[in-house]
Amino acid sequence: MDRSLGWQGSSVPEDRTEAGDDKEYVGFATLPNQVHRKSVKKGFDFTLMVAGESGLGKSTLVNSLFLTDLYRDRKLLSAEERIMQTVEITKHAVDIEEKGVRLRLTIVDTPGFGDAVNNTECWRPVAEYIDQQFEQYFRDESGLNRKNIQDNRVHCCLYFISPFGHGLRPLDVEFMKALHQRVNIVPILAKADTLTPLEVERKKRKIREEIELFGIKVYQFPDCDSDEDEDFKLQDQALKESIPFAVIGSNTVVEARGRRVRGRLYPWGIVEVENPGHCDFVKLRTMLVRTHMQDLKDVTRETHYENYRAQCIQSMTRLVVKERNRNRDRSRN
Repeated sequence: MDRSLGWQGSSVPEDRTEAGDDKEYVGFATLPNQVHRKSVKKGFDFTLMVAGESGLGKSTLVNSLFLTDLYRDRKLLSAEERIMQTVEITKHAVDIEEKGVRLRLTIVDTPGFGDAVNNTECWRPVAEYIDQQFEQYFRDESGLNRKNIQDNRVHCCLYFISPFGHGLRPLDVEFMKALHQRVNIVPILAKADTLTPLEVERKKRKIREEIELFGIKVYQFPDCDSDEDEDFKLQDQALKESIPFAVIGSNTVVEARGRRVRGRLYPWGIVEVENPGHCDFVKLRTMLVRTHMQDLKDVTRETHYENYRAQCIQSMTRLVVKERNRNRDRSRN
């Protein structure tokens, strides 16, 4: 299976015994093809959350990643309005199709986060939203009609870190520590074009050190299988070493060396969004869409959601035992 959004169909083995093969062909080798056809017909869904203070390029980056305009109706607030605004949760949904494969993409935004004078516990509405999606899925999964359950669980959170400063701020640490047990956090070093290459490396190293120092658990890339080809192993290693991803977003097409590219035009030159020498945009897109989207969903289902589900079942069990003991005490009296 190709690691891009579009898969190429593989040939189905013929129903015959191969020359020199003692075993008769049964047919279950076509199971991957059957799963592939069913999955493509059903389509895929992915929920991505973006968080960070205003002005760090969250909207621009999302539009750049998926080549769509999710924020055309957005109203820009004044500085005074941003200070007074509380954290709210907004959802933008779009259907994307590529080579016959449909992706239902939901972007969860957090306007107002980090913009107030007092940002104490401004992460709480975000955490509550993630828990609400777990709760809804748990209710649907436990109900009588389990067909066509809609999965609105948040599969990944891109957390934008300001390039201005000396590493993580207290708000960054508080947010990531509050959410790292609930969602896959991928840290993003925003507006990388405001830093020199040396400053980017220093800032990345500082952020990685502080993430380890404060015990923050960001998304961990799975180890490569032994049968993976060397190119994929090298690509995977490069992705791991790029955390946090230093990115630049732009939906403007500019002329660069006779080519039309998406980038930012400055008096001293052009910053190309998709140039690996300028930023980690391509690496982030590769990780998020082409190589690790399914793993992000698997970790959400097998780790974060299972932890929530286990807590719910434990709480329900305790309530049942408590009620049973109360009834037993009443019957004795």
